Amino acid sequence: MNQKISILGCGWLGLALANDLLNKGYDVSGSTTSKDRIKELSDYGISPYLIDIASIDSVIHEFLNSDLLIIAITSKSVDHFKTLVKYIEKSQVQKVIFISSTSVYPYTNGIVDENCNTLNKPLVEIEKLFTSNPSFKTTVLRFGGLFGYDRKPGLFIKQKPIIENPQGYVNLIHRDDCIEIIEQIIMKNLWAEVLNACAADHPSRRDFYLKESRKIGLESISFDENSNNEYKIISSEKLKSLLNYQFKYADLMI
Repeated sequence: MNQKISILGCGWLGLALANDLLNKGYDVSGSTTSKDRIKELSDYGISPYLIDIASIDSVIHEFLNSDLLIIAITSKSVDHFKTLVKYIEKSQVQKVIFISSTSVYPYTNGIVDENCNTLNKPLVEIEKLFTSNPSFKTTVLRFGGLFGYDRKPGLFIKQKPIIENPQGYVNLIHRDDCIEIIEQIIMKNLWAEVLNACAADHPSRRDFYLKESRKIGLESISFDENSNNEYKIISSEKLKSLLNYQFKYADLMI
């Protein structure tokens, strides 16, 4: 398998994805904004690049010498992404996977799919920079909250000791599902799509965080019973249909 893939942002998701793609025979380049992590990427077998889209330099040309670009960074700067897009237009990149978030949807107290209205926020504008560009094909993946391995939902409680919206519902996705979905998109050539990616199981926030708190040994947690209990239930039916995909971690109450 000779397809060259560049991953912009080898963080918690991007690094795990890069390693999995390497194991499947892809030629993978990866970026970081930290000089200290260059050797780490190299040790994994990833061709490492020091890239910050806030100050792009000439190294970007070599990094974009790939068939496919996967964007997995947290920047929400529209201007910085506009600059990046100009470089992509001049590169050999033909396809892009842009990792986005279900945070683009407002609370509706109902089911939300890809046809629903989005909020007026930078991430939505950034998505459009890619989906509207004729120089390459982009599939946007709107992930729910990411969890798995060292990122345990119970640890979120320690950071936010009072849980808001206890009667709302959770929208989460395991990292293993994120990686498998990305690889399925690549293998099945599913381009020019916007896809929600979230486990179909949506337990209440009360039930879910009570269960997760016990896993990390918390004796008790608090809920804000006076919060508005706003919520949205993210539907991934489109993704499951187009990819014929079954989530590995579909039941969040296990």
